[in-house]
Amino acid sequence: MQKAKDSFYMALRARLATVNARRTISLRGAERPGILVEEAEAPFSPLPSDVFVLRWLGMGAEIDLATTMVAEECEIVYQTSGSQSYGGLDRGRALSAMDAELLSILAPYVTAQVDYSTATPTTLLTRVFWDEPVFGAVAVQRDRLSRAAKVMVYSYEE
Repeated sequence: MQKAKDSFYMALRARLATVNARRTISLRGAERPGILVEEAEAPFSPLPSDVFVLRWLGMGAEIDLATTMVAEECEIVYQTSGSQSYGGLDRGRALSAMDAELLSILAPYVTAQVDYSTATPTTLLTRVFWDEPVFGAVAVQRDRLSRAAKVMVYSYEE
């Protein structure tokens, strides 16, 4: 499932760079699109604002097929305090903008499966695909608004 998780992340990352090139994060001295995988980063508390954080949850497999199909649930968490220029009073609009960006980068619900475990990424024969997102309620934490969306990601094992 690691190849599918990597492919999903890299597809969303590339799409975010196209949809909103200003949504970035600086990590370990490098500026990159504002999306990250929680399990692939050093622990942080609280979650960074104005970026998408992918969190992998439960996994399942269908082995009664010609090729094993695996699925894992991905929770995409994001939060914002709005902008300083508006004193945070635009935090609802900022969260709505992130909702729209997430919908935009998730579509279409498919990408090529790529093996990123080598120095030269290799495109595989299968695809990674996912369901429409299920958005949770807005949570209020002092001056921050946050939301989580869940997506089931599927792939065939190669």
